[in-house]
Amino acid sequence: MNTVATNIPESISPLSWDFKLGLIVPSWNTVMEREFQRLLPAHSSLHASRIFHNQDTEESLMEMLFKLEDAATLLAHAKVDAICFGCTGSGLVQEDVYLDRKFADKASLSLGIPVIATSDAVVKAMEHLRISRVSVASPYEPWLNSHLKRYLNERGIVVTSIAGFGTQDHSNCSPKETLELALSVVDSQAEAIFISCTNFRTLEIIEPLENATGLPVITSTQASYWMMSELIKKSNHSIQGPGKLFS
Repeated sequence: MNTVATNIPESISPLSWDFKLGLIVPSWNTVMEREFQRLLPAHSSLHASRIFHNQDTEESLMEMLFKLEDAATLLAHAKVDAICFGCTGSGLVQEDVYLDRKFADKASLSLGIPVIATSDAVVKAMEHLRISRVSVASPYEPWLNSHLKRYLNERGIVVTSIAGFGTQDHSNCSPKETLELALSVVDSQAEAIFISCTNFRTLEIIEPLENATGLPVITSTQASYWMMSELIKKSNHSIQGPGKLFS
């Protein structure tokens, strides 16, 4: 029997991670995973699960929250350090504006892994920055913007102005168009700008928008990443992100 000599360089070390993040997205979402991947540092990884969703209706958005724990259970098999349910709209449409947090906490207790919901993370980010009045931009149709405004109001955040593109084709809205929409909603009463939706490209415009307005900018994806970073810090790992929220 022939033997093959192998010379393995000493510099090659076993694969290891500083941390692993789990992400649950609606099945049509093509943006949030990409934006997380762009932000993740070396020696970390992203692992995603999906919940069926191919149109925005009140019923379809409501249903997703009830499927959170099943999707999170699959990610727990990968031994991730934290899990995010990355859908803003599912939390917005619930009659109980704390239901997103309750379902995330229930999954966390069941799995022994921190679980967050994007809609709740947005409010936590605003509370962290001591913001109580925001101007809001989104890709949403008017009915979903109405839910968004109610959700924030009932969580103690006053919406001073709000506008949306009126579309369900969220991922095809360009950052340039979104920047222009966000600038158009800013008013003198706002303490910050919130851009809603995780299937909406915002990463490139956070800092330009902050520079142009002098206001903190919070987005659904950025707030989710920030809240997960707070959880990771408790395990002595630190991750960085864009905007005043991270600084």
